[in-house]
Amino acid sequence: MTDDVGQGSPTARRGRAAGVTAVCLAAGLLFGTSASLARDGGGAPADLVDLITERDEQVRDLTRRAEDLGGEVEQLRAQQASSAAAVAERRADGLALGVGTAAVTGPALGVTLDDAGYSLDTLPEGYSVDDVVVHQQDLQGVVNALWAGGAEAIMVQDQRIVSTSAVQCVGNTLYLQGRVYSPPYTVTAVGDPEAMRAALGADPVVSTYRDWADAVGLGYEVKDLGETELPAFAGTVRPQHATVTQR
Repeated sequence: MTDDVGQGSPTARRGRAAGVTAVCLAAGLLFGTSASLARDGGGAPADLVDLITERDEQVRDLTRRAEDLGGEVEQLRAQQASSAAAVAERRADGLALGVGTAAVTGPALGVTLDDAGYSLDTLPEGYSVDDVVVHQQDLQGVVNALWAGGAEAIMVQDQRIVSTSAVQCVGNTLYLQGRVYSPPYTVTAVGDPEAMRAALGADPVVSTYRDWADAVGLGYEVKDLGETELPAFAGTVRPQHATVTQR
C-alpha cells in the first residue's frame, strides 16, 4: 500500500466536485451582481469607474437633501422655542402684576392718616398719648380695606406693597421694609375709586379710626388722585426666613 492518493480514489473525486461547486457559485454571484446593477442603473455604467462616479453623485445629492432637511428642522425648533418664550413672557408679565414686580398705572385713591398733633401739655383731659397717634392697626386696616375694594396695587409712603410686606409701627414711627417713616402716612391705591371708597366706608377698623379722628382730631383724608403710576416693587419677593411654630 502506498501513501499517495490516486486520482480515481473517492477523495480525489470529492475534491474535483468541491472545485466545480466553488466555480459555479462564483459565476452565479457575478451574474447576480451584474443583473442587480443593471436593474438599479437602468443603463448601468459600463465599468467600475463610471459606477463609482454615479454612486458618488447620488451620495452628494442625498447629502444635500439631508442638509436641507436638517436646516428646516433647526428652523422649526427655533420657531417653536421663540413661540414658547413668547408664551412664557406673557405669563411672566401677568404674574408680575400680581406679585408687584411691574409698574401699574390707573385711576388712584389716596388716603392720609396723621397724628392729632398734641403735646403732653396740650393733651385733652382723659386721653393718653396712645389715643392721639396713628397705630399699626390703623394703617393695616386701611390697606386691607383697599385690597378688599379691588385695589390692583398699593403703595405706602413711597414703597410698593407686596404679599411679603409687613406694615409695622415702632412707637409713633412706621417701620416698612427696612426703612423708618414719621407721620403723616400716605396710602396710594390704583383701582376703581368708587369701589375702594365703599370698602373703606364699610371696614370696621377704619370706621373705628374715623370715630377717634372725630373725637381727638386724628388726621384722615381720602381723595381721588386721577391717573397715577405706582412703581414696581424694588425688593425681593422671596421670603428671607421662616419660623416654625408647634401647636
